[in-house]
Amino acid sequence: MAASISGPVGRIARVRAMMEERGYDAVVVRDEANLRWLTGAEGVFDFTGELPHAAFITLDDTYLHTDSRYFNTFEEHLPEGSTWKLDMRVIDIFRWVAERARDSRCHVVAIEDTTELSFYTGLVRSLEDVSIVCSLPQLHGDLRRMRAVKDAEEVELMKKAQAITDAAFQHMLGFIRPGLTEKQLRIELENFMYEHGADGLAFGSIVAAGPNAANPHAIPSDRVVEKGEFVLMDYGARYRDYNSDMTRTVSVGEPSSKMREIYDIVRHTHEECAKAVYAGIDGNEIHELSRKLIGEAGYGAYYGHGLGHGVGIDIHELPNFGRAHNTVAEGSVVTIEPGIYLPGEFGVRLEDYGIVTDKGFEPFTQSPHELQIIDC
Repeated sequence: MAASISGPVGRIARVRAMMEERGYDAVVVRDEANLRWLTGAEGVFDFTGELPHAAFITLDDTYLHTDSRYFNTFEEHLPEGSTWKLDMRVIDIFRWVAERARDSRCHVVAIEDTTELSFYTGLVRSLEDVSIVCSLPQLHGDLRRMRAVKDAEEVELMKKAQAITDAAFQHMLGFIRPGLTEKQLRIELENFMYEHGADGLAFGSIVAAGPNAANPHAIPSDRVVEKGEFVLMDYGARYRDYNSDMTRTVSVGEPSSKMREIYDIVRHTHEECAKAVYAGIDGNEIHELSRKLIGEAGYGAYYGHGLGHGVGIDIHELPNFGRAHNTVAEGSVVTIEPGIYLPGEFGVRLEDYGIVTDKGFEPFTQSPHELQIIDC
């Protein structure tokens, strides 16, 4: 794998190598997923979008500003031997960054391309206030691209998240029955994950039965599951801030011949695409393969989404198997999730996730691909 040193030490080293190559004196980071990745502090970030923290990384030092709501938690959860210097002074974050730039004698400070305009304008004004001339180049997804390549520590956390997710599927095979609602199934699914080690959910679980399963992002409803229907479950456990992602479609009672036909097409597409993945391939190429296979089977009009995406601290990361072109690097953790959705009838999606190695795609998912039929 591209990352030779696991954990925050190796990740910061990768950032500093980029800084030296580009002539950056410092990098400012506010995105919480990027901060979780760089600090290694688990159980701190709530990922609400509030952005209460800021990191200032130079070639020699790592500074982190937070506030009183998080300061003690950071002190407790930063890894042993961490070099981060914590600060919770009551100060505008852009002013804090400007002072760090002044005190560190920085003249080129890179900022994330997701930076809010208000932070940027405040930083420009504060740099003027502290009498320092500083250029502010943007990081155009550089940290997101680094995060796409998982180190050994991250891989172990994601395998654990998937083990909880797989166990939940086995549990649901014995729980699903006609008469239960989609909401009841969702509650049981999510409770099982929490009770068996999940710290949270990767996203709001999708549980959709019958015609609702034809909506790829269906919201679980009070609709009652009936015999002879598909139930589609798209969900994942979150473990120590890392996500899993899996979809399985099961049949409640014997499926019709058309249901079996569609399921077999989706399964064939999934398995052929998984076999075609290798390190260095363009993600668009695998996506187009999935469209070709489903199109040749006569159902191309009923498959509109991308084949897959990267997973990690965020549920959607780089790289992507979609319309856009991007390289799938060795060490990427990705999903493969083709589907066919017939409005008013049913939908089928089959999703695994795993790592791209020099040998190809190696799934973390252990749940079977064979259509599971619920006796009722």
